[in-house]
Amino acid sequence: MENSILEVKDVFKNFKEVKAVDGVSFFVKKGEYVALLGPNGAGKTTTVEMIEGIQIPTHGKISIMGMNWKNNENKLHHLISLSLQETRFIDKLRVWETVQLFASFYGLSKSRVDEVIEIVALTEKRKSYVENLSGGQRQKLALAIALLNNAPLLLLDEPTTGLDPSARREIWNILMNLKKNNNTSLILTTHYMEEAEYLCDRIIIMDKGKILAQGTLDELLSANNSKEIIEFTTNDDVHEQFLDGEDVYKLIWDKNTNSRKLIVKSIVEQLPVFLQKVNESGIRLTRLECRKLTLDDLFISMTGKHLGD
Repeated sequence: MENSILEVKDVFKNFKEVKAVDGVSFFVKKGEYVALLGPNGAGKTTTVEMIEGIQIPTHGKISIMGMNWKNNENKLHHLISLSLQETRFIDKLRVWETVQLFASFYGLSKSRVDEVIEIVALTEKRKSYVENLSGGQRQKLALAIALLNNAPLLLLDEPTTGLDPSARREIWNILMNLKKNNNTSLILTTHYMEEAEYLCDRIIIMDKGKILAQGTLDELLSANNSKEIIEFTTNDDVHEQFLDGEDVYKLIWDKNTNSRKLIVKSIVEQLPVFLQKVNESGIRLTRLECRKLTLDDLFISMTGKHLGD
C-alpha cells in the first residue's frame, strides 16, 4: 500500500502442530493507529513478535519501511519501539534512573529523559523507586522507555491489561496526545473492545490465528447492512425457525447472559414483526432492548463467544 510503514503479507507461524498465525495480511500507514483485537490465543502477540523480529515467520513476508529483518536488523531496531505484555524493572532504581539507563543505550540526552517522563505524566514520581509504583505507573514507565528513541512505529502488546479503569484511561490519553503531536504509527494488541474503539483508526479482528475482519469501526459495523440489534431474554425455548425472515435474521444466543440477540437491518421495520411472532407463539419476554450493533456484537456473531471468553 502507498504510504504504508508496515506491510504483512500472507504470514504463517507454526509451532510444531499448532498454527499460531494462519495466513495473516494487513498494512499500517504513516501516522495510523491500528488495533489487533482478539481473545487470548488469537495469535496477536505472535504476530507482533514477528513484526518486532523476535519470531521468524514460517511463511510470508513482513516489511517495515520497505525493509525486512534479514540483513537489516540494525536499521530496523531504530525504526521500531515496543512495550511487551510484561516488563520487569530494577526495583531499587528510581524512575528517572530507569529511563536514563535505557536512554544511554541510544546515546540520548538527559533532556530527552525529562521530556518522556513528562509525556507519560510521571514527573511527580521521577524520584520514586520502581518498587513503589502502582501498576498503572509501571505501565507509564514502560511506555516512556518505548517512546525514548521517537521511532516511527510503536508496538504495544496489551498495555492496559490488569489496570483499573482510571489507570487505563490515563494510558489512553497519553497515546491520544502522542497521536496529535507527531506522526508515530501504532500497532496495539488488546482484548478490550472499548480500547480499540477509542484509540484506533482501523481494527483488525483476529481469532484462532486468522483475521476475521478488518476496517474502520463504521466499516465493520456496516458489514452486510446489519446495523441494529433486538436483544431479548426469555425463560421459554426459542427456535431459530421462529425468527426466520428475509430481512433479518441472524440469531445469537449469548449463554453468559441467557439473552438472544437478533441482528436486523431496521428495528423500525422488524420490531413489529418480531412482537407479532412473540404474541402468536405465546413466548413470555423478561427483557427487551433495541439498540445499535456494537463491536462486541460483531465479534460474537463471528466467533460465537465474547472477546473475554
